[in-house]
Amino acid sequence: MKVTFFGIQPYDKLSFNTMNEGFGFDIEYHNSLLNAKTVSLAQQSDVICIFVNDVADEEAIKGLSEAGVKLIALRCAGFNNVDLDAARKYKIQIVRVPAYSPHAVAEHAVALMLSLNRKIHRAYWRTRDGNFSLHGLLGFDMFGKTAGIIGTGRIAKVLIHILHGFGMNILANDLHPDPYFAEQEGIRYVALDEIYSQSDIISLHCPLTEQTHHMINKEAIDKMKEGVMIINTGRGQLINTETLIDGLKKKKIGAAGLDVYEEEAHYFYKDTSDKIISDDVLARLLSFNNVILTSHQGFFTREALENIARTTLQNIKDYENNIPLVNEVK
Repeated sequence: MKVTFFGIQPYDKLSFNTMNEGFGFDIEYHNSLLNAKTVSLAQQSDVICIFVNDVADEEAIKGLSEAGVKLIALRCAGFNNVDLDAARKYKIQIVRVPAYSPHAVAEHAVALMLSLNRKIHRAYWRTRDGNFSLHGLLGFDMFGKTAGIIGTGRIAKVLIHILHGFGMNILANDLHPDPYFAEQEGIRYVALDEIYSQSDIISLHCPLTEQTHHMINKEAIDKMKEGVMIINTGRGQLINTETLIDGLKKKKIGAAGLDVYEEEAHYFYKDTSDKIISDDVLARLLSFNNVILTSHQGFFTREALENIARTTLQNIKDYENNIPLVNEVK
C-alpha cells in the first residue's frame, strides 16, 4: 500500500521510517503542505498522511478522490483542517491520533507558565550579557493561586494533576464535565464567566469549533482579573490575537504563553530568520517581553513522536486489513 506524506520534517521522516520497519508500507515523503494545488503529489496513492497545517478542504479532497486516495491519516489529534462533509461526499475515510502523549503538551503548558511567571526568558538573556540585576523579574507564588482550565480532555487532566502539585486551586469548564475526575482531583466545574473572573492563570485545552472560535475576545478579556496570564497550547483561533494584543497593551493581560497562532501555517515549522516578518499582528505579538511564543512544539517529545508514528501506521494497517477503525473521525 502506498502512503504519501505531506508537510514532512526531518524528525517525522526518522520516526516514521523507524516505525515502518514493522509495517512495510511504501512511503513517499513531501515537504509541501497539502492543498488544492499540491494534490497531484498524491497520484497513485492509497493513503495520504497530513498534519495540522495541511488544508484538506473540499477542493483538495475532490482532487484526492480523483487521484484514487481512499484514506486521510492525520498524524495529530485535531481535525479542524479537514472538511468532513466533503470527505463523506467523496467517500474518503479520516483517521487521527487521539492521544500521543498528553504529558508532552501538559508539561509544555507548565513550562510556559513558569517561564512567564519567573521571567526565565528575560533572565537568560540578561545574564548572558553580564546583567545580573533583578529589576523587572518579580514573579508570584503559584501556591494558592487559581488556575482556570477550559476543556478537560486527556491533556488538561494531566495539567490539572501537575498544577495540584503546586498547591493551586483549579476551576474547570467543559461541555461534558467529568464528575468522577472532579471528585478525585478536588476541582470544580464552573461557568466560563467564573473562570474569567476568578482565575490568575487561564489555560486553553478545548477543540476548535464554531462555538470556541475566538472565545478569548474583548468581552471575555474584560471579565478577567487584572494581570491574568493566558496560556494556549490548543488551537490558535481560540484567541482573537488583535484583542489579545490590545489586552497586553492595556496591561489587563499580564502575560501570554502561546504554542499556537491563528496564521501559523505561514511561519511555523519553517526557518524564516533571514526574512522580515510581513504579518504585522505576529510581529507586534513578538515585540512584547511578557509574551512567549513557541512554534507549536508542545507535542515534540521522543515519546510523543514514537506514539504518533505507531498509531498512524496502525490506523493505516487496520484500514488495509478491513478492520474497524477505532480512531476514525466520523
